[in-house]
Amino acid sequence: MIDFYGRKLNTYRANLHTHSTTSDGKYTPNEVMELYSREGYDVMCMTDHLKTNRLADIDAHGMLLLSGIEMHPAGGRVHRSHLLCINVPEDFDASICACRVEGENRMQEVVDAVNAVGGLCYFAHPYWCGFRAEEIAALHGLAGIEVYNTSTRYIGRAYNMQIWDELCDMGLRFPALAVDDVHRPRDLFLGWTEICCEERSTECVMDALKNGSYYSTQGPRFKRISYRNGIFEAEFTPVTSAIGVSNQCRGFCAAAPNLAGDGSAPEVTSCRFDMRELFKPGKTVIKCDYFRLQIIDAQGRHAWTNPIHII
Repeated sequence: MIDFYGRKLNTYRANLHTHSTTSDGKYTPNEVMELYSREGYDVMCMTDHLKTNRLADIDAHGMLLLSGIEMHPAGGRVHRSHLLCINVPEDFDASICACRVEGENRMQEVVDAVNAVGGLCYFAHPYWCGFRAEEIAALHGLAGIEVYNTSTRYIGRAYNMQIWDELCDMGLRFPALAVDDVHRPRDLFLGWTEICCEERSTECVMDALKNGSYYSTQGPRFKRISYRNGIFEAEFTPVTSAIGVSNQCRGFCAAAPNLAGDGSAPEVTSCRFDMRELFKPGKTVIKCDYFRLQIIDAQGRHAWTNPIHII
């Protein structure tokens, strides 16, 4: 349960980027479901490359199972993009990814097709793919991006915070997912999305995703998130870093990492920021209209709120 902006909501642990032997994963769909069920997950989305799965053939082990697909339309400057498509029909047509002309950009076509069937389309691991923020910003109808992707950490490109903040600075306050993008054992259970809604149903989960009613994490948990009358407050599991991030060069923090590296950083479990004071006229160099909270625990694991509009 979480107090999410004044609403008492359930939280459902979700992995929304999942591969199996249907494409290039090590595990069969049923094996993937069993592994995540044992770990305590509540929601899964099967997103094999260019292929959907027949959900009736998969034992979800009590979890809510969504149909999805990962699409790879041509991206112009970068040859292929990776678009995470959630809640699409099992007969969703992947042929629109066919690249007919060198250098063409077909990403918008895929985003439009996903939205037309009531799904959501996220830009997957943009740093790993080599995409710039302005290329993502040119797309209309994206639901968000991935802020963390476990599978891409092996080449040092797991985090996408800079691209996320650049998009926010452009006025696109995208929410962001943390995912495993599981292909093999080393990808399991290291990044997930906590969906905050009333019940674990496809309708409620999809509505929460559309409205940004979730946060992303590698381990730390939020217990309360509040923003009223210019005051932001949050409570969370113990962390050594709790920093508000905006398009200012200086963050505002309740706790900062111990740069000495001697393990003596104190832990905090809450923070409170008065945005009216932090961003009052004459105090800031440039206009700020958003912020997000980023917390990090003693093991170096992050959690992120979605961007919040500054009133």
